[in-house]
Amino acid sequence: MTDYIYSSRGTAVGYIRGKYIHDMHGKAVGQINGTHVHKLSGSYVGELHKDMVLNKHMGNYGNIGNPGNPGNAGNPGNPGNRGSVNYGYPDVFDELLK
Repeated sequence: MTDYIYSSRGTAVGYIRGKYIHDMHGKAVGQINGTHVHKLSGSYVGELHKDMVLNKHMGNYGNIGNPGNPGNAGNPGNPGNRGSVNYGYPDVFDELLK
């Protein structure tokens, strides 16, 4: 079973494989440390909350370093739109793509 990550509009924008977050094309773009989400380079982005990456205004958890590139995990398929959701915090998945 694939754990997808969605945008606030309900579109699947990525998925989790192990401790890495991949975009929908399989490229590793982030890493997970507990609920903390960091860019692949190590800088903190936000929190994994349910099925989204959100800025929950919890401060900055610093840089955890670059773990290396796990490679391309492939396209997991598109689960479709799950509908718009607002958890009360800004969606920051796009920060992983910068």
